[in-house]
Amino acid sequence: MASNGTDAFELQATASGQAHIAEGASSTPSYFLSIVLVLLALLSAPVQSTANDLKEQTLAAWDGYVDSACSRAEARAKESPFLRIDEEPKRRPQVRAGETTVWRESAGHPAKVPHGLIHDWMGAVFIPKVTIADVLAVVRDYDRYAEVYTPAVVRANRLGSEENADRFSMLLMQKVLFVTAATKGEYETRFVQVDGKRWYSISKSTRLQSIENFGQPDMHELPPDQGPGYVWRLFTFTKFEESDGGVFIELEAIGLSRDVPMLVRWLVDPIVEHLPKNSLQVSLDETRNAVLVRNKREDTAFVSAASNAH
Repeated sequence: MASNGTDAFELQATASGQAHIAEGASSTPSYFLSIVLVLLALLSAPVQSTANDLKEQTLAAWDGYVDSACSRAEARAKESPFLRIDEEPKRRPQVRAGETTVWRESAGHPAKVPHGLIHDWMGAVFIPKVTIADVLAVVRDYDRYAEVYTPAVVRANRLGSEENADRFSMLLMQKVLFVTAATKGEYETRFVQVDGKRWYSISKSTRLQSIENFGQPDMHELPPDQGPGYVWRLFTFTKFEESDGGVFIELEAIGLSRDVPMLVRWLVDPIVEHLPKNSLQVSLDETRNAVLVRNKREDTAFVSAASNAH
């Protein structure tokens, strides 16, 4: 949601055989894409080419998980406290002081479902001296996502809007070691105003397609729900609260990917833990930076116009 480039994901093997992510990992709004991508980079070529088409049992488990998470989030949005960070005594002061905080919602690990994994993370950031209108102006400016969330978002476009509902598309790309993954998707987002100082949004993917051989002459799109299973579904629930001289953004991001084979789970688990956490943090930071840059540009334009008027 600036980034150090797609090659910034570096895997380092420790003496004990564990793997971890080097500091400075690149950002991406679809950080779930990186989880299984790293796995595929570690496996042999025959395993990489094996299709992991979405199964009916996997989709049913996903639908149940997301419906439950959405119902809980909407219920909490009508209660006090509005933000989850207020439930932890130290968390809100840390975020207000400028720290971008990220934590896992599921019980210490991705939730296993038949033939898949559900990754559920939350993060919060504070943007000083702005309003919710300032934040929403950036969040809903889909045509500029490729600038804000570069290089992970290759292309993004608004497809349509009706009052507080938007449709948009994104082409996402991620590169880890010798594997490049790209996903073309369409999304729907609904914005709800709770009161004058609080909003929330619900966003979900409506169509995701893997792209094979991205950037090569034989590049082509696969049908929806077919392919390597880097990412099958994405869902986010975002809260916006204007208080303390700025705006708090609190984001719950949930993604569905293929499962991790037992044979390499000991190697991949540390990556599954650290990579999405770091990526979500950087994505929130990019959103904050984009809002602040936009406001500074508007303030400069206002001062210039006022000076010219005199």
